[in-house]
Amino acid sequence: MAHVALSIAGSEATGGAGAQTDLKTFHQLGTFGTVALTCIVSFDPKNDWNHRFVPVDPQVIRDQIEATTALHDIDTVKIGMLGSPTTIDAVAASLRERSFTNVVLDPVLICKGQEPGAALDTDNALKEQMLPLATVVTPNVFESTVLSGLEKIETLEDLKEAAKRIHELHGTVVVAKGGAELPGEDAVDVFYDGEQMVELRSPKIGEHRVSGAGCTVAAAITAELAKGATPLEAAQTAKKVVTHSIENRQGGHAPFEAVYQGGFQA
Repeated sequence: MAHVALSIAGSEATGGAGAQTDLKTFHQLGTFGTVALTCIVSFDPKNDWNHRFVPVDPQVIRDQIEATTALHDIDTVKIGMLGSPTTIDAVAASLRERSFTNVVLDPVLICKGQEPGAALDTDNALKEQMLPLATVVTPNVFESTVLSGLEKIETLEDLKEAAKRIHELHGTVVVAKGGAELPGEDAVDVFYDGEQMVELRSPKIGEHRVSGAGCTVAAAITAELAKGATPLEAAQTAKKVVTHSIENRQGGHAPFEAVYQGGFQA
């Protein structure tokens, strides 16, 4: 029987991110995937492909987590898009009721500093409630800046400093994703667990983000941890998976492309 992992994340209907990407990534790595949906996200092709967001009722989220953890022995969970303080409350309460060995948090921060209302409330709830429960956190450059308290991240050394600070503040293993955003020929992420600082490198594939890349990294780490890998081994495999999924990205009629995990061979 395969090891089982749980993704607590949003649905992204076009298949390029969210729970859809998590399940495909789990499956590609030989881990049985389960999902508790937190929200329904659909792009609006009539409005510049912006997100339309519908939250799932908090009790329904808790019911889904109850069902999948009752049916399966699950010690590894990935947290993706949550989207509202009430959703975060429900997920945090469900996590505290259970003992997961591995909690991989993809810290989806939505406030860019311009909208101090619901977006900031959501981000604050995420930091206050979800970060203390996480064992691994996978921030991108923007999220690493916010979580570390640094003013800006412009170099690999900045990203390493951010990873150190996030670990010191929150005690989690940090996989900080530089991706295509930092200067240089390589897409570089950094792994830091308080003892080891490891660069995860691959040649850049274009200069633009590909939808679902962040989900893929966190999901691949989750799948590997569920199978018994160490956090560093899981991060190294995740780097290979996301690089391959960007190389084999899926196009369409939107102004962005999406990851495709289907051809990865471990």
